[in-house]
Amino acid sequence: MITIRFDNKNKSEREFVSTLRQKVNAYFKENNISTKANTKMVIKSILLIATYLVPFVLVLSIPMNYWMALACVTVMGIGIAGVGMGVMHDACHGAYSRHHWVNNILSGTLYLLGSNVLNWKIQHNVLHHTYTNISGYDEDIDNKGPIRLAEQMPLKKIHRFQFIYAFFFYGLMTIVMLTNDFIRLKRYAKMGLVQSQDKKINAEFTKMLIRKTLYLTVVFGLPLWLTSFNFWQVFLGFFIMHWVASIILSLVFQMAHVVEGADQPESQKEIPSEWHVHQLRTTSDFARNNKFLSWYVGGLNFQIEHHLFPGICHIHYKKLAPIVEQTAKEYGIPYNLKPSFRAALLSHVHRLKDLGQH
Repeated sequence: MITIRFDNKNKSEREFVSTLRQKVNAYFKENNISTKANTKMVIKSILLIATYLVPFVLVLSIPMNYWMALACVTVMGIGIAGVGMGVMHDACHGAYSRHHWVNNILSGTLYLLGSNVLNWKIQHNVLHHTYTNISGYDEDIDNKGPIRLAEQMPLKKIHRFQFIYAFFFYGLMTIVMLTNDFIRLKRYAKMGLVQSQDKKINAEFTKMLIRKTLYLTVVFGLPLWLTSFNFWQVFLGFFIMHWVASIILSLVFQMAHVVEGADQPESQKEIPSEWHVHQLRTTSDFARNNKFLSWYVGGLNFQIEHHLFPGICHIHYKKLAPIVEQTAKEYGIPYNLKPSFRAALLSHVHRLKDLGQH
């Protein structure tokens, strides 16, 4: 894998980064607060995990009809998406706690979705955060089945309709990952990325196989054993839970990176931009004043702040956003902000239309 270099020769851009760091550090110092989680974050984590686990326990322990079960698996999907965004995400970045063991335990909540922490860290922390929106490096903008998300990808006739059908395929993300994780792990090993995490491919492959087997045994085996639902009813509930979680997770990402105003630079050996400035040019915030949305999506609507300071817990992003925006304006650097969820969603749809035609 060829490493891309970011040009840091621009004096103004270097000054921007230095000034921004000083302002952010001053915010935490003056307010005498930690950059990590607080009590509210712990309570929130418990609530989100309970939103996933409690409906599952109810399905297993209380006789219910199909409609009640449908409601439960839908809530489970909402809950596990919330856990992924509001708990696991911070933990995998080391932003939840100063204690590694706490971050490691909470990173493991990803296993509740049947996915794999090592793959996620490589794909997200290493590739996406380092090479944001660069086709061929950032896998988040690779084609998702018949969906074209990058300007550099081949354009096909079917793509003209992707703004309509994309949302169904977004819902398949976590289901595909159940098996695709093995392929990705092998690919990452060939790229040297597994070794870069001080891991061995054979051991990680075995652990992944065991974890996924245990996951499927629990989510399929327990309902079949303890309830009156048959295999196909359990499978349908499993699919609905994953589809709900996937559509939420996919949309939150797409509205931060595949929207109008978010650049997709050509893949080249050197990007003519300082790395932090590159993050601003390829990322967008949205719905910053929507308190519930910010709470539920783990501050990922403050995606700019997250990309600039991934080691800071998301509970601080709302306070950091005005600092980042003002500093960016002072140095003439773009700050992409969509005022609402609706505006971000429409911007993503418009971007899908554009990518389907050009």
